[in-house]
Amino acid sequence: MKPLRIIVADDEILIRMDLKELLTDLGHQVVGEAGNGKAALDLVYTLKPDLAILDVKMDKLDGIKVAKLIAGQKLCAVLLLTAYNEEEMVKRAMDAGVIGYLTKPVTEKELEPALRIGYARYQDYLALKQKKVVLKKTLDRNIYLERLKGRG
Repeated sequence: MKPLRIIVADDEILIRMDLKELLTDLGHQVVGEAGNGKAALDLVYTLKPDLAILDVKMDKLDGIKVAKLIAGQKLCAVLLLTAYNEEEMVKRAMDAGVIGYLTKPVTEKELEPALRIGYARYQDYLALKQKKVVLKKTLDRNIYLERLKGRG
């Protein structure tokens, strides 16, 4: 797996420090850190990372709202990290378009496959979205040509 450029957002500085160390040990680069959701979103817009790891419960904007904004604009892949494993929270995360959901405390053994699989699925998703655009253009062109043939 190529090294990823990652933003880490958690309101607890010790969690951010631990995550940064884990990610660095895995060969990735933490390009930004944030202590709240708004700062995380600003960093994503500014730094254009490959992936953002967001805590669910943060000030200003919670991680799920930030994830939904990021995923909706296809800015980067999003992995949620939380101490909460409630069904409602998981459903909200799924609806937000995240690539994964890990509960704290996270270990290197859990994080590494979540990153690899999640980022690969995100790349597949982007490729499918691009293919959809190409297919739509092809279909529109074919419909146009068929209409022209019918006028002749």
